[in-house]
Amino acid sequence: MSRLMLVVLLLLLSSGMRSWGQEALTNDSVVKLIKAGVSESVILSMITSQPGNYTVTADAVIRLKAEGVSEKVLAAMISKAGAGHAQAASGASPVEGPADSDLPKDMEIGAYYKKGGRWLEMMPEVVNWKTGGVIKTVVTVNVVKPDINGHIQGPHSSNSATSPLEVVIYTPEGEAITEYQLIHLREQKGSREFRTVTGGVFHASGGATRDVVPFEEKKVANRIYRVLLPNLGAGEYGFLPPGAISSASSASIGKMYTFRLVE
Repeated sequence: MSRLMLVVLLLLLSSGMRSWGQEALTNDSVVKLIKAGVSESVILSMITSQPGNYTVTADAVIRLKAEGVSEKVLAAMISKAGAGHAQAASGASPVEGPADSDLPKDMEIGAYYKKGGRWLEMMPEVVNWKTGGVIKTVVTVNVVKPDINGHIQGPHSSNSATSPLEVVIYTPEGEAITEYQLIHLREQKGSREFRTVTGGVFHASGGATRDVVPFEEKKVANRIYRVLLPNLGAGEYGFLPPGAISSASSASIGKMYTFRLVE
């Protein structure tokens, strides 16, 4: 083989490898990786760093779970799919903060927390919902909303930090930071739980606000908010985004940006 032909062959192989590396991951791709024995941490890294084209309807998520996809991987797929849809709808590309700012660089829709002077992405977790009773709002007469209990598998969030904690939230187009709820999660045996209501928890009676923690935010850029949490005690917490409750059925799922504060 001539030297010229060898160079051409190497270039073609290199081009093919680059194209393969940029191929969008799909539901089937994730299942194949799991069946091949690839570790959860590697799959999470691939979902975060590579383009993805995921179907995350309720039926699709149920099928993925039956195929052995973990809840952390499901949450990463749901988060990636949500960010992609929001950017496509708005025509916007990922936001990069000013060079002299302290914002996370190359931000996508989601939540970030500061640990050891570095910004880390707050990976979401899957929330399973079940309907409880009903409650009435204080300010709206005769308006009844279902009482919803959220359940997250596992005793602790993988996102850990110490107090005081600084968080940056980049909201999707059309969502306000005031629609987010900061929830104190109640630790159960092998899981975490909380209580809220569909449509929001503001001014609700019947104990549905028992797990809601007030917080203050500061807008630092378009759809980007800085949240300082100076007085939270040790425990499990999470930011519940609007629209996280898709229905009141027992099969409904959603997501929450969770974190753990340690002493």
